[in-house]
Amino acid sequence: MNYYTIIKSPVISEKSTLQKETINQLSFSVDRKANRIEIKKAVETLFNVHVSGVKTMQVKGKIKQRGKIVGKRPDWKKAIVRLAPNERIEFFEGI
Repeated sequence: MNYYTIIKSPVISEKSTLQKETINQLSFSVDRKANRIEIKKAVETLFNVHVSGVKTMQVKGKIKQRGKIVGKRPDWKKAIVRLAPNERIEFFEGI
């Protein structure tokens, strides 16, 4: 798997911003087939940082209804990556 296909996008929310500022953790939306080792290698090579830990979780898509039509958002995988102390990713600074 290519490193660019493993990490799809950052997850930016109030909780992830608070985690970034206090305990140096970042959240990413990743490929559902990727494991923790692949995610760690992808973050280290793409952003040139040292990763101390990775937690993953399967997020179930919400069911949405608009009138009589019922749909479902897709399921996705979320990875919470803890960076080593004094490590920063410039992409996330100022968000």
